[in-house]
Amino acid sequence: MTAENIAENVKKIKAASDRYGALLCGAVKTRTDDEITAAIKLGGLRAVGENRVQELISHYGAVKAAGAELHFIGHLQKNKVKYIADKVDLIESLDSEPLAAEIEKYAAKIGKTINCLIEVNIGREMQKSGIMPNELESFISSLEQFPHINVRGLMTVAPKCEDERGYDVYFSEMAELFSRFKKIRPAVREPILSMGMSGNYERALLFGSTEIRVGTGIFGERRT
Repeated sequence: MTAENIAENVKKIKAASDRYGALLCGAVKTRTDDEITAAIKLGGLRAVGENRVQELISHYGAVKAAGAELHFIGHLQKNKVKYIADKVDLIESLDSEPLAAEIEKYAAKIGKTINCLIEVNIGREMQKSGIMPNELESFISSLEQFPHINVRGLMTVAPKCEDERGYDVYFSEMAELFSRFKKIRPAVREPILSMGMSGNYERALLFGSTEIRVGTGIFGERRT
């Protein structure tokens, strides 16, 4: 896909997210620095999300030079935290107390407060990461012991549905959890609800998503 095509895709999807006051985050797994730079500089993309630690490190220079935020949106292993703590603007996949402890350790070492989202396994799928919905309040409480972690909100990856409206049940429940989060943590400025991807972001926006993560819709089919 050409740089111009990528830029047009960003502008189209960003127009939809802007109508709801939501952030468009480009999911850039397997993409090149040139493709990412085109999305940022030509399309106006303001945030880039990476699933893999090694690729985040390799894209770091290009993303920052182009002036965008860098988010980690994949499952984060504890032993990989040290490689990204000084590079990320937001970790969207905080899903356990041991992971939080590791983030705290490296954030304290570099004197940085790291913004994080709590990942919720809204489909209650055993093979997926994320806390269960009924664990939200206790998990939020457990994070109070980590002063270098700033919990900004919630993130989810909904189960795949055949029909776009099939996502409504998951997005509706996430909206309820987000409302609960804001009541528990009323001091959080500009709380984030990160949900919605290429095939369902329009439904997610209807249910109050403040950030959508789109890859294929911007860059075309993912490379293996």
